Amino acid sequence: MGKERIPRIDNNEKVRKLLLPHCRLKYGEIWEDSVRGHKIGCLDATDENDTTRLMGNNKATLAIQDPPYNVIVGNSNTNNLSKISVENYIKWSKQWVQNIVRILKSDAHFYIWLGADQNQGFQPLPDFMIMMREFNDLKTRSFITMRNQRGYGTQKNWMAVRQELLYYIKGNPDFETQYTEIPKILRGYYKNVNGEVKENLERSKSNTIRPGNVWVDVQQVFYRMEENVPGCYAQKPLKAIEKIILSCSKKGDLVVDFFAHSGTTLLAAEKLRRKCFTIDIDPIFAEITIRRFEHLRGTGKTGWQFRNPFPEVKVKLGIENDEKIRPKGVLQKTLFDISDNAKNKEAICKS
Repeated sequence: MGKERIPRIDNNEKVRKLLLPHCRLKYGEIWEDSVRGHKIGCLDATDENDTTRLMGNNKATLAIQDPPYNVIVGNSNTNNLSKISVENYIKWSKQWVQNIVRILKSDAHFYIWLGADQNQGFQPLPDFMIMMREFNDLKTRSFITMRNQRGYGTQKNWMAVRQELLYYIKGNPDFETQYTEIPKILRGYYKNVNGEVKENLERSKSNTIRPGNVWVDVQQVFYRMEENVPGCYAQKPLKAIEKIILSCSKKGDLVVDFFAHSGTTLLAAEKLRRKCFTIDIDPIFAEITIRRFEHLRGTGKTGWQFRNPFPEVKVKLGIENDEKIRPKGVLQKTLFDISDNAKNKEAICKS
């Protein structure tokens, strides 16, 4: 974080006030790509009218969601860090999940990244999983863990280096396995094939390992990587999203993401020739998503590494001299709107 040219955005009011005037979308507005038909909206995932307006008559083959986790990690003494009750978190979650299920095709895939606070009863992960049982149209498929190369913890606990990914399906969608780049080296697992005993390497379809539900071949995003978007703490790796899209959709299919954040799902869809509809209730993250998409189209680059995605406000940010605007704590996403008719949706953001 210390090398990035813009501090974390979601919990820094000084930075947010400087960036908001440079955002193209206000709440309720939608930006559309004229080339491939992607859509980016500043909309509320829990609002049925918003999601209906975004989708029109379209239905999605794949939904990849990275909602706020309601999890605080690291130093929780930083200003502006807040959590809601687990009960309200589940109420809020049920609203946006209902909207996702409604816009999926009869045969579709549904992925949700979610965290577990190991110091607070592992909430909200188990509560969310139980809530998902209420959706009879969905079937559980897998509980995936992605390993981070870095983590957090104390000397009296195991370091937390995992991110959870829940996988559900609606109907009976196609799935195409995408093999990892990890070579197969272990022999064994003998099996009788047409009367001949063969070990796993002999009957293998690939020289590399088939991915399981523990992902160790994906690099956690950090400032030295080209795809890094400074200020976006909860950014997911492009490789992880690409793996999902390749396995669960075909060229031309529609992919939806109702929590855009840094726009990773949109970039992956663009690279792999899918259409993406994505939204974020925070105009700053909607703007970052648009800028990152334009950056990819203009330069071929997937991010800014440690440079500032808002270069026009670099001087005003005083990034190199004002260390006070850097948050001291590390926060997973925590801001939510659980009311049916929020009056101040523009003020709600997610990390």
